[in-house]
Amino acid sequence: MLAVLLLGPALGRGYLLTYDMVWVPDLALRSDFLGLGTALPRAVPSDAVVAVLDEVVPGMLLQKLVLLGALVSGGVGAAALVGSSLAARLVAVSVYVWSPFVVERLWIGHWPLLLCWAALPWLVREGVRLREDPRIGTALPVWLLVGSLSANAGLMAAATLLAVGATRRSAPRLVALVLAANAPWLVAGLLHVGDARSSSAGAVFGLDAEGPLPAPVAALTSGGIWNAEVVPDSRTQLLLPLVLTLVLGALAVAGCRPMARRLGRRTTTALVALWAAGYAVAVVSWAAPGLLGWFAETLPAGGLLRDGSRWLALCAPLAAVAVAEGATRWVGRVPSRFALAAALVPLAFMPDAAWGVGGTLRAVDYPDEWAVARSELGDGRGDLLVLPFTSYRQPAWNHDHKVLDPLPRFLEPNYVVNDQLAVDGRIIAGEDPRVPDVLAALALPGPGERADALGALGIGAVVWDRSHPVPGYEASVAGTVVHRGDGVEVTLLEAPVDGRDTPIGWWAALLAAWAAYAGVAAVALVSVVRRVAPRMAVRPRDR
Repeated sequence: MLAVLLLGPALGRGYLLTYDMVWVPDLALRSDFLGLGTALPRAVPSDAVVAVLDEVVPGMLLQKLVLLGALVSGGVGAAALVGSSLAARLVAVSVYVWSPFVVERLWIGHWPLLLCWAALPWLVREGVRLREDPRIGTALPVWLLVGSLSANAGLMAAATLLAVGATRRSAPRLVALVLAANAPWLVAGLLHVGDARSSSAGAVFGLDAEGPLPAPVAALTSGGIWNAEVVPDSRTQLLLPLVLTLVLGALAVAGCRPMARRLGRRTTTALVALWAAGYAVAVVSWAAPGLLGWFAETLPAGGLLRDGSRWLALCAPLAAVAVAEGATRWVGRVPSRFALAAALVPLAFMPDAAWGVGGTLRAVDYPDEWAVARSELGDGRGDLLVLPFTSYRQPAWNHDHKVLDPLPRFLEPNYVVNDQLAVDGRIIAGEDPRVPDVLAALALPGPGERADALGALGIGAVVWDRSHPVPGYEASVAGTVVHRGDGVEVTLLEAPVDGRDTPIGWWAALLAAWAAYAGVAAVALVSVVRRVAPRMAVRPRDR
């Protein structure tokens, strides 16, 4: 019920396109999605997984299954961590699902992070099981893959599983399993260490205040995202979030002792350590952004710490269980008709999150002309460049809501996009080393010169989205126009195109990484076969 109430119109016909969330009817599997692009592999392995799955399930349906499934499985997982009390389970569900973290990350479009958040309670359960039964089983590999669709998510999923489940006996196998589940982005990231760096702008992406609520206080209830545009209005008031913090804090304190008795010392210690780690990274990104900026610019994978409030996902399991246990204690001291009142507390203090944040999150259809442009372009020759060469759009057909340019993903070839980000009038440098070269090429005086310079960068086609003019980021390019419509123009460059030569060592390394990733799924499949096969076997006496 909470999942449907939260998504609302996003479940209608069409695609939910909001900030970084871009789903298309048929996402083509490209070499860049495997980790062979020139930018850091921030969408590895999620893009490749979606490109494979939407060959079986249409993209529109797949997106709704992912979003609805994440919210439902996250809530059910939180309920599974608490005792048998109905009140405790309802409280755990509402605290886990109806939280600022979920609403803000849904609004900003970080769906792989939401899948990680959904997987964490199940990884806690699997970790507890592993300490008694060392067999890997079926659920563990599945939840590990679900929780590891991006670099940040993979690290949090791995930390949760190892903190709860690792023993001297199981640690080597668990470490191997989490490395395999994260192998695609780990290997791709290592291959890019020498030619792509994260921006040092730590202050821009750090934990932030929400209205009059200071950042460290906002983080106590999993708020504090850096982008103020995706913060519900109820979080910008002083009274509502402050009272929510006090209520949930009091319940959590009251629930600490019964939680520790029921979960045991090892599991409780692990959950407390995970909560402390997640909260610490978030607060450091606010208190010392320069430090995290230095990590991002200097150390490989240091940029994973830059968005500090992402790591508040690690706080969610402990918070839900502790508050639920505290509510159970409170319920025992009041009349039974108030037993379930605590479950409504998160909804009462963030009511504007309902129905897709008051109708903001709505599904839309793509322009019909885009399908024509895709068919005319085909696989293309070389990489694709979409003009204007900016990262975000605010198209009228998307109800004027901001979204990462969906046109490159809608088409088929590999593409280069401008990963510079404008925040509060400040331009944050991107990570793709080709972006400055493309901007320089577009600044050349003639269409032929621009085409020659772009061809030297491996670009063979230019698609111009004329419905979104941005002076300074668009320029005509010489070539053959294969489609000119009201909103989109497709040009194939006639200039020589220098293909991007990928070293054979890169292919070999990534092939091994993806084989390891597929091996995690194979472990789950083998476990299923072992369980099902004996039941399907025909006994001799039954023949």
